[in-house]
Amino acid sequence: MGALIFHPAAIFGALVLAISSIGFFPSVVIAYPGAITRHYTFDVRLQNVTRLCHTKSMVTVNGSFPGPPIYAREGDRLVIKVINNVNNNVSLHWHGIRQVQSQWADGPAYITQCPIQRGHSYVYNFTLTGQRGTFFWHAHITWLRATLYGPLIILPKHNVPYPFAKPYKEIPIIFGEWWNSDSEAVINQALQSGGGPNVSDAYTINGLAGPLYNCSQKQNETFKLKVKAGKTYLLRLINAALNGELFFSIANHSVTVVEADALYVKPFKTDIVVIAPGQTTNVLLKTKPHHQQSRFLMAARPYFTGTGTFDNTTTAAILEYYTTTTTTSKDHHAPLIRPTLPAINDTAYVANFTSKFRSLANDKFPIRVPQTVDRTFFFTVGLGTSPCPKNQTCQGPNGTKFAASMNNVSFVLPNTSMLQSYFFKKSNGVFTYDFPTSPLIKFNYTGTPPNNTMVMNGTKVAVLRFNASVEVVLQDTSILGAESHPLHLHGYNFFVVGQGFGNFDPKKDPAKYNLVDPQERNTVGVPSGGWVAIRFFADNPGVWFMHCHFEVHLSWGLKMAWIVEDGKLPNQKLPPPPADLPKC
Repeated sequence: MGALIFHPAAIFGALVLAISSIGFFPSVVIAYPGAITRHYTFDVRLQNVTRLCHTKSMVTVNGSFPGPPIYAREGDRLVIKVINNVNNNVSLHWHGIRQVQSQWADGPAYITQCPIQRGHSYVYNFTLTGQRGTFFWHAHITWLRATLYGPLIILPKHNVPYPFAKPYKEIPIIFGEWWNSDSEAVINQALQSGGGPNVSDAYTINGLAGPLYNCSQKQNETFKLKVKAGKTYLLRLINAALNGELFFSIANHSVTVVEADALYVKPFKTDIVVIAPGQTTNVLLKTKPHHQQSRFLMAARPYFTGTGTFDNTTTAAILEYYTTTTTTSKDHHAPLIRPTLPAINDTAYVANFTSKFRSLANDKFPIRVPQTVDRTFFFTVGLGTSPCPKNQTCQGPNGTKFAASMNNVSFVLPNTSMLQSYFFKKSNGVFTYDFPTSPLIKFNYTGTPPNNTMVMNGTKVAVLRFNASVEVVLQDTSILGAESHPLHLHGYNFFVVGQGFGNFDPKKDPAKYNLVDPQERNTVGVPSGGWVAIRFFADNPGVWFMHCHFEVHLSWGLKMAWIVEDGKLPNQKLPPPPADLPKC
């Protein structure tokens, strides 16, 4: 089968059907017993899309917004040919996939590959080893992921059940953002002026803004989830928004959290889910035992504690019950019930919610938490400033430019692939091996900020020997305002062994670590005005990006890279690059 083309609403209906009947998979080839090779073609092209009464030509995959879903089973191989037919350089990232022995397919531009230029293509070829759950794919260059994103669903192997009762149906709920203008122009203008970028005009659910936006209401741009009474639905929540950490709730309904970042957790009930950009959360929704005349809003709005501007609007979908087995109520005047969401800056609720996550850590789903560590790192994460160029007026704090950093190093992307430079031992002039293990200048990180908020620029990496046990403490700072930072680590899952508010205390806080059943993730929110400690084994060689998943902070430099050295065995070494690897 060639390129998959879907209407936005059809994408998610098709995905529900596909999960119920795996026969939907495109172009399959038996690769080895028990696994299948699944081929996809992604045609990156311009498409006119209308939202909020604004039509714009924007970059899409196969003409759809959001992009087409990918689905497979654990152990399958994915072969995805990406053809670039737009003027923008393009690269795609398969968020949460570890890419063991397929490091060249990870996707961040200038980290593991040069981007795909216009008229060129690249085949992302990787095997889904030891992973199942809700993932997603998105562009990983500039702000193209505003429109280039879609679900990536990996089901368990055949005849392997979920660790909970099989749901009646499975539905992806993917959050995004919509700009009436060109989002690439938005960030380019902000980087030029040094000020904050214009915020989005709406949040979206499955590509639609919902009934709470005036023009969206007129155009009926609302995702509707139609359910039967007395059934259990698995909602696969994905936050693909660029800059919005979100509260999400369904009016008059609770949900049970069963998975986070494609890893099972001890189930817990909640009325409100908190989900940061880059995170996925699977929840079970048990519908009411009897038909409901009312309709129920499924609403999301931001959690934000910073000092800048942000999109403070609310997106919503509608949950409605079938009146019979095949029809829903056509009474559009039926009561529409809204959920109650926390205050936009309710850090206490966020902290309480995130503290509930625990790994299953049982015989069937064991975990291996580093009990001791070989390497310890302490990284500050936050905002800062950089000087305004001569003969230019800048719109950042006190006439400077906004910047962001880790350990006061604002990362500068090179103009070639770091992984390629490392593999061919040509890193001179591309990056240096001296990323600081702790802040070069110590201060009261969550107290009164220092007078000098300037960052230093560099392309620096930290080096880990193969299979080293690693602890990283990520400390928020109050420079230009304390706020949560969703930190994503490519190529790895990690254990969140501790978190708290204020400054991390290396003498007292480690005694409170959870080393028994900590949550395992690939993206964690560094608490606003606080810290989080993560641990992992460096068992995947290569060059791995670590960055804030707020796209504005990523653009300002809140990122760094790890180099994990080869091990001794053949399957512990970085393989050579594929022949069609894009050139810079």
